[in-house]
Amino acid sequence: MRELGWTEGQNLAPIEFRWAEGNDERYPALLDELLRLNLDLLVTVGLRAALLAKEGTRTLPIVAIGVDDPVQMGLVASIARPGGNITGISAAFTGLLAKRLQLLKDIVPAARRFAVVFNPATAPPKSLADAVPRWEAGLGVAVSLAEVRGPDDFDAAFAALVRERVNGVLVLADPMIWVQRAKLGELCLKHRLPSVWGAGAYLDAGGLASYQGDFPAMWRRGAALVDKILKGTKPGEIAFEQGTKLELIVNLKGARALGITIPKSLLLSADEVIE
Repeated sequence: MRELGWTEGQNLAPIEFRWAEGNDERYPALLDELLRLNLDLLVTVGLRAALLAKEGTRTLPIVAIGVDDPVQMGLVASIARPGGNITGISAAFTGLLAKRLQLLKDIVPAARRFAVVFNPATAPPKSLADAVPRWEAGLGVAVSLAEVRGPDDFDAAFAALVRERVNGVLVLADPMIWVQRAKLGELCLKHRLPSVWGAGAYLDAGGLASYQGDFPAMWRRGAALVDKILKGTKPGEIAFEQGTKLELIVNLKGARALGITIPKSLLLSADEVIE
């Protein structure tokens, strides 16, 4: 925002921040608190916060960041002309989850079953279930879905994956999963499950790889959208953008912990390798 000419205390009021600490149940109270502050604009991160903000106000401009498919999720009417009071930028890329699963297959070529671990509050189960047949046909492996709404679900979910003889897991990014990433990583290591995650910052928990959009770049684009709105453009007239860069990060430290050799082709194509 400073690069765009905005400075807190000069031409910009102090920015209010609220963080739900990975607890979806806190979102309504935090949103209500913010809406009482006579804001000029609201920035949300993730689907749950964006949908609640849409329900909470039809007039306050909203910039939603990190919503995978804003049309399918019912956030806006169209990508080109969102309409209403919302625009934003998506972290999703066509076929991204399929590409992550292919990455997992490249790491574990003999695998016969994978699982997608996700929070249904931010990743609609029906959309994932509809995609499973395509993933299975493309990869030649079975794919299970494992819902985790909170840390109390983790042990049971992984026990079920072990019973199903899952050979690797794809963990979808989510605020709750971010907060609990260390526990999820420990379960992956405990059960010897190679894992691919939804952002490089998750890999300190022991995941083997991440394939995701460049989040700092998306935040910068989000600031550009905020700038347009503060200068008078209506959010509904600003096209909902999509991130333009994907990053592949490979964690050799995590691979050594599992006794897995990462293919040289992946190492050569990686944007970053964690030693």
